[in-house]
Amino acid sequence: MLPRLTQARAPLTREVDVLDEHGHAQRIAIPAERDLTVYVDRRELVTLMTLGAHPEWLVLGYLRNQRLVRSIEEVESVTVDWEVSSAAVKTRSGIDRIEERTARRVVTTGCGQGSVFGALMDDVASLKLPPAVLGQSSLYGILEAIRRQESTYKSAGSVHGCALFRGAEMLLFVEDVGRHNAIDTIAGWMWMQGVSAEQAPEDEPYVFYTTGRLTSEMVIKSAQMGVSIVVSRSGTTQMGHQIAEQLGLCTVGRALNRRFICYTGAQRLRWQPELAGSAG
Repeated sequence: MLPRLTQARAPLTREVDVLDEHGHAQRIAIPAERDLTVYVDRRELVTLMTLGAHPEWLVLGYLRNQRLVRSIEEVESVTVDWEVSSAAVKTRSGIDRIEERTARRVVTTGCGQGSVFGALMDDVASLKLPPAVLGQSSLYGILEAIRRQESTYKSAGSVHGCALFRGAEMLLFVEDVGRHNAIDTIAGWMWMQGVSAEQAPEDEPYVFYTTGRLTSEMVIKSAQMGVSIVVSRSGTTQMGHQIAEQLGLCTVGRALNRRFICYTGAQRLRWQPELAGSAG
């Protein structure tokens, strides 16, 4: 049984008065940023900074990616109330050992969150990725879809965008103040829609795209979602690279137009170098 969710979508931007380089007054839009404190069975868990586009999916994805909730059926409801900046999660039978499991935190590079529960790093060895092969033509299709996507970033800047693709087909595009919020929102959406990356055909895999860098946390979260291929407009970090190699996950970075760098998992790409055009 799926949980009951509110639909507390908040305005994504607000207008402010600024001065340009000539000292002329303008009124422009900037991304909203608001705090959302998550309570699980009346116990305060974490405060997230978010745009507020899909807060219920964000909360579900956060619980999923922190491995605090193993199945969506464990959650009875998620109620978001912006008047008190809170999200109340009610589970059906509680979260086992929640105090112990949330006691150890690891400070991270994560914009919008800043820490993850330490057990996340301990579970890496148990993650198994499904078979997946992405054609270079489909990779270029993903980059073109992102280029054409209307976004808060284009109108107001200062946000990260993430998307879930099946092959070159975009299924969901999410923006937030931090890339971790965006990927957690996608994870929550996948749960609510019953999307399982493990069940995709090998030649039509699910692919995760992010405008942000591929740090260790982003690689782990992608793997937990069963996604074997991740693409970034930015690059990767040393630990992100190390964990991706360990998992056999394909990481593609510096991806823009027809250019990209495959850092790990090259066997998951169906190479078509003739599509890249001249190296000059």
